Amino acid sequence: MHGATARNTRGRIISDAKSWALSLLRWALIVGVSYVIVSPLIGMAARSFFSNSDQFNPMVYLIPQTPTLERYQVALKVMGYADVLPRNLLFVGGLAVIQAFVCSMVGYGFARFNFPLKRVLFGCLIVMIVLPSHVIMLPLYMLFQRFDPLGLFALMGMEPPNMLASPWPMYIMTAFGAGLRSGLYIYIFTQFFRGLPKEIEEAAEIDGAGAFYTYLRVMLPNAAPSALTVLIFSVVWQFNDKFYAQLFSISPRIALSKQISGLQASVSNLYQLRDPSLTTLYLYAGVMLTIVPLLVLYIILQRRFIEGVERSGIVG
Repeated sequence: MHGATARNTRGRIISDAKSWALSLLRWALIVGVSYVIVSPLIGMAARSFFSNSDQFNPMVYLIPQTPTLERYQVALKVMGYADVLPRNLLFVGGLAVIQAFVCSMVGYGFARFNFPLKRVLFGCLIVMIVLPSHVIMLPLYMLFQRFDPLGLFALMGMEPPNMLASPWPMYIMTAFGAGLRSGLYIYIFTQFFRGLPKEIEEAAEIDGAGAFYTYLRVMLPNAAPSALTVLIFSVVWQFNDKFYAQLFSISPRIALSKQISGLQASVSNLYQLRDPSLTTLYLYAGVMLTIVPLLVLYIILQRRFIEGVERSGIVG
């Protein structure tokens, strides 16, 4: 009797020890991975408050002894932050709304309709997801340098317009489902619509609704979690995009990412700073100013965003 009790007690102790060890290992992995991801951001945020003396003091690593806001004041002025940010948000927000609508419509078509070459087109969609944008940068540049779809301008004897140095290439690509990361968004919507019961559409069809009306008034409202996920992804990626902004020579007045790329050189020229270690501090301040709007967006929509990711089929 006593032996059995002792064995049970010993078994519970071993089980509890294993449970504690697994929990400790799990938390160690979480903290370690989080540190690897977040530590560059923490270091950048801390160093953006460094004064000149802190920068050249070998004893100062993370916490400045004489913190200053001068880096942010200069970055705000040089970047024209107060003027550029609203224009950038309007530009990015417009692209995100167009992208969510177009990609949801294409995803609904893939999920619910059978049409010729459907499998081939869906394969092209997968290629679109994995194909790097650099592969098609030259054709895109040439296309919008002399924008002549189907040779219509040449047919009418007109000179094709040059759409570079304007946001129109991004609007046109997005409207035709070929914008930044559009392949991924179409896939997200396709997976989501496939998971919805067909009885919803059958009920709408019985009531006399057509295909487009069913999509717009019945299916799209049900896809709100995926739409929100796509909107957030689109805003974040468009906001941070520098590849297309440079490729199409989009004005820095509406592309905040281009302001960041030239911040160090601008500060060096305006304030006659020749030490790269000092101009880097202004760059850190500019990067933090760029991150702030995205952090605010994520904090506001965090719960709905996570719900949308879980329901859209991105994980797993």
